[in-house]
Amino acid sequence: MKRVNSASFSGIDAEIVNVEATFTKGLPGFSIVGLANNSIQESKDRIKSALLVNHFTFPPLKITINLSPSDIQKSGSHFDLPIALMISLQDETINLDDYFAFGELGLDGSLKECSSIFPLILSLAREGVIKKAIIPEESLHKCSKISNVEFFAFKNLSSLVDRLKEGTMNPCLEKQSFGDEYIEIDKEKYYFDMDFREDFYDVKGQEIAKRAALISACGMHNILLEGSPGCGKSMISKRLKEILPPLSKEEILENAKILSLEGKDDIFMVKRAFRSPH
Repeated sequence: MKRVNSASFSGIDAEIVNVEATFTKGLPGFSIVGLANNSIQESKDRIKSALLVNHFTFPPLKITINLSPSDIQKSGSHFDLPIALMISLQDETINLDDYFAFGELGLDGSLKECSSIFPLILSLAREGVIKKAIIPEESLHKCSKISNVEFFAFKNLSSLVDRLKEGTMNPCLEKQSFGDEYIEIDKEKYYFDMDFREDFYDVKGQEIAKRAALISACGMHNILLEGSPGCGKSMISKRLKEILPPLSKEEILENAKILSLEGKDDIFMVKRAFRSPH
């Protein structure tokens, strides 16, 4: 039996999933078990096409893929890569126990990014359970911001399998920051953005309200402004987000995780999340 690690969501956190494969004699077939949803069941056709186009032999055996533990629902096209690895390396004695694999397969064997990869790896890194991750090259820009994880990025399945067989897996050394503007306190960097879209300079008078807004921003307190229409409540509220304290790396990554799950593109913002109910 062969095995490689991957993960699925349990709420907004990651749950480790072991992708196991067995190849037994019998009527040729390909089945995926372990509460896999439609996006995973559809991967069978993508994987078959990717393997055949890249001249891999699809074994004439009964192939059973198990996503363990079997009592939690799994979803996501990122399971394409670990399943394809199990089949393409069936005759090899390569140990993949230390690796986590994520990636969607194109019909030509190319590795594609999917929105779940970054938040899954970030969640696993927070738990300290992931050290090496195989990902599509398109995902490296986001994932390289995560610390204490070695990333192995590839454009297609063929080049990945060749590297595994040769034993020449070299981690990508690309590491990215969140910008040039930061302050350092106790060796911890806090990032901020000097592009202030709204400025308190526009608010004339209301010194007590502006002082209250400053205290609220510094202490992360809620604030309720009450007064007659047109006295400046909305103006002050709109500018409050501009003076919130700078963010640490962990806070930026946590915000990016939520934005990524929402399908946003520009996820590494150095402004704090802000809610103005009015």
